[in-house]
Amino acid sequence: MKYIPYTLHNFTSIPQIQKLPDDQIKEIEIVGQVLPFKTNNHVVEHLIDWDNVPDDPMFVLTFPQKEMMPPGRFEILERLIAEKADKEEIRTFVEQVRLEMNPHPAGQIEHNVPVLGDDILYGMQHKYSETVLFFPSQGQTCHAYCTFCFRWPQFVGMDELKFATKETDLLVQYIAAYPEITDVLFTGGDPLIMNASLLAGYIEPLLDSGIPNLQNIRIGTRALSYWPYRFIDDDDAGDLLELFRKVCRAGKHLAFMAQFNHPIELENDAVREAIQRIQETGAVIRTQSPLLRNINDSPEIWSELWRKQVGLNCIPYYMFIVRNTGAHQYFSIPLVRAWEIFQNAYKSVSGISRTARGPVMSCLPGKIQVLGPTDIKGEKVLGFRMIQGRSADWADRLFFAEYDEEATWYRDLTPAFGEDKFFFEDELLEILKPGEYESDYE
Repeated sequence: MKYIPYTLHNFTSIPQIQKLPDDQIKEIEIVGQVLPFKTNNHVVEHLIDWDNVPDDPMFVLTFPQKEMMPPGRFEILERLIAEKADKEEIRTFVEQVRLEMNPHPAGQIEHNVPVLGDDILYGMQHKYSETVLFFPSQGQTCHAYCTFCFRWPQFVGMDELKFATKETDLLVQYIAAYPEITDVLFTGGDPLIMNASLLAGYIEPLLDSGIPNLQNIRIGTRALSYWPYRFIDDDDAGDLLELFRKVCRAGKHLAFMAQFNHPIELENDAVREAIQRIQETGAVIRTQSPLLRNINDSPEIWSELWRKQVGLNCIPYYMFIVRNTGAHQYFSIPLVRAWEIFQNAYKSVSGISRTARGPVMSCLPGKIQVLGPTDIKGEKVLGFRMIQGRSADWADRLFFAEYDEEATWYRDLTPAFGEDKFFFEDELLEILKPGEYESDYE
């Protein structure tokens, strides 16, 4: 299948778009000035049910909606465009709105960027001791953009908001310098937007280095859903699969971290063939998704998603809480409701589908799992578990908050039993710059 990308410049050429009301097309154009927009012919032709637009989940997932803008901002931008305001005035307003949308949550810039000697490694992140994230500079785009994406600043043309690097040598040196590192995660954007030779230029030096502590190579990607032909009939599909085999032959575990947000993404022949081809290389496919209002906020959708993934020999991995960035107000679900959805989906599937962990907030302190409501000594509270933390000692620690049906993020919570802070807060404050923890965004 020939790849045809659609952006703000040409999306009105899509035949199905031309049948939408003019005001809906206009809304896409306006919101697309702030949030990144890109899709392709596979999404348009095989994933979206155009008879169900505008409510179709894959349409909402890839086409910007008016309600995704912060309150009042859509109307101002609409007026500036209608009045043919100066381009610089519009650009300044757009950048202001983007900065209001918390472009880098959870201390990604302030606390996750590592240092090696005198070098600040801006294209890497090291939040958890065992895992380093690497952002290859040629992989900072995607086959299509998700409207909820917490990495949306990578795609909006503001270089000061981007992570990216070409410094493979520094990556090798950094991993060698920290023996606790066992995993490197190639992320973006989408590393599989690159051709196979470029990706090999990053991965092969890791294999050739002989670093004894490096055990696992992960690739975070949306390609299986948005462009499965990457593994079937793209010109270098064979080379890409051979690179995967090379990783496995070198004795490294290759974890293919795939994102599927809705069961419809697994129902076409191309994705099924692509999954099989990847698995034949020795790679293991793990799947994850955030829980998203307007997309997949029902237990029936999640149980179907997990069953289909297991049926294709994929391993359900995480159900995330949508991060507090970008259009989060459009997608957010209260933590209590998120737990109810997870628990009802979890109890309706067999044990081999119960590998998924959730609901999980990936936030400033670490990865926090919502364990749900419980009664302790006559007090109704919410239980939480720290799966990963900035301090390794926090892993698997339980803590409790006052019961709150409206809270959507851990900073909305009050510690239970009269405590004035959660167990991790004092140590976290030692890590952070003064005053930063009090940010409304964290």
